Amino acid sequence: MSSTPYVIAQPQARELLDQVDVPKILRKLFRDLAAGQAVQPAQQRVEFPQGAGDFINYLGVLAEDGVYGVKTSPYIVRKEGPLVTAWTLLMSMQTGQPLLLCDAGELTTARTAATTAVAVDALALPQASRLAIIGSGPVAQAHLHYVKNVRDWQNISLYSPNLASRDPQMLAQLSAIDSRLQVLDSREEAIQDADVIMLCTSSAGPVIDPRTLSKPALITSISTNAVRAHEVPPETLSDMQVYCDYRRTTPGSAGEMLIASEQHGWDKNSIVGDLAELLSEQTLRPAYDRHVYFRSIGLGLEDIALANAVYQLLK
Repeated sequence: MSSTPYVIAQPQARELLDQVDVPKILRKLFRDLAAGQAVQPAQQRVEFPQGAGDFINYLGVLAEDGVYGVKTSPYIVRKEGPLVTAWTLLMSMQTGQPLLLCDAGELTTARTAATTAVAVDALALPQASRLAIIGSGPVAQAHLHYVKNVRDWQNISLYSPNLASRDPQMLAQLSAIDSRLQVLDSREEAIQDADVIMLCTSSAGPVIDPRTLSKPALITSISTNAVRAHEVPPETLSDMQVYCDYRRTTPGSAGEMLIASEQHGWDKNSIVGDLAELLSEQTLRPAYDRHVYFRSIGLGLEDIALANAVYQLLK
């Protein structure tokens, strides 16, 4: 028997997500993945002819919750700049019927930032006290929101070229998230002596070089739709302890991992562990004799888990 799925636009998605403990849901997701209660296929890129853009599809199954889902995210090339949107479809594994169609913009921002926060909690030194953020957009702001209580931060620095003009409204938004935040005028000043550096940009190329840092740090990096996007130089992977969100899929999509493998002799088997292994105590925590690097490409399961949380609220 067919049923009409809930259709959730961005404003309602934001309102519902405010009622959800996103990091808690993601921790459960990664433990389910480790226990074989979740399935995460590799992401799928469907390219448009003549380089006009692409769709990236993220799929996944949460067996315990009885749901299958797919997030599909187009990257549409336009003269005025690329258009990126995303929608998540949630379906029942019992009836085969659609349950929810949700604008995934808010889901994507929340799961991207909360996944980083879960990784920082698992990987950063207990005494880590200096946090640096590169970027100032919605994803960077969400990173700050989710990571602000992960450690007892004594110093939180942020640098973004977009804040060169000192936009008062943006500064007020950032300060409202955490009053400890200091916006600095240079990247070098922001990351100096940092224990944790979160790269939260949409850059297609490196934004920092770990070789210039004054001491071993945890560096986190996220994805953008640009082909082979990366936020650190690929050749630096061999000198770092590398972790990722999911070792079965990340090396096949992360730009710096692909380039490092092809051009610099880096082996994906050198990845120390992923979040599923970390949260199920199946891998070692890092020793800070050199930099620690965490790479997230974003999993369909993360979007699906949050979509299911939203669906449960609506029920």
